[in-house]
Amino acid sequence: MRAVVQRVSSASVEIEGRLVSHIDHGMLVLLGIEEDDGPEDVSWLSGKIARLRIFDDHNGVMNMSVSENGGDILVVSQFTLHASTKKGNRPSYIRAAKPEKAIPVYESFVSEIGRETGKKIQTGAFGAMMNVSLINSGPVTIFIDTKQKE
Repeated sequence: MRAVVQRVSSASVEIEGRLVSHIDHGMLVLLGIEEDDGPEDVSWLSGKIARLRIFDDHNGVMNMSVSENGGDILVVSQFTLHASTKKGNRPSYIRAAKPEKAIPVYESFVSEIGRETGKKIQTGAFGAMMNVSLINSGPVTIFIDTKQKE
């Protein structure tokens, strides 16, 4: 699994001109799932993101998690995080999981990060053409890959 985590002042998802999700202060998580991702990846990544200290404490130091600072979370599926650009100019998405595999893993991740943080998680719509808007606060953007665990 791969995630791009962005600290945001606000973020939203529109589908066909209709607002489906919106958060104010918190984090936007763009989530990509590979064919071989499973429960271990979900558990590790949801825990890592839930505890990620990217919010300022009272001294202005990034030392607080999303749970500690009262922020919200918006999770959006994004298979293009597994794009390969090794050959040619057209990315290949062969490593991205097919929907029948990815949807249960995505739903499990959303449930698990909700459990980890005690928050109701906002989402986009899996597989839909979405317009995602955000105001990146900082900017703070973190890339996490469960295969590299960095």
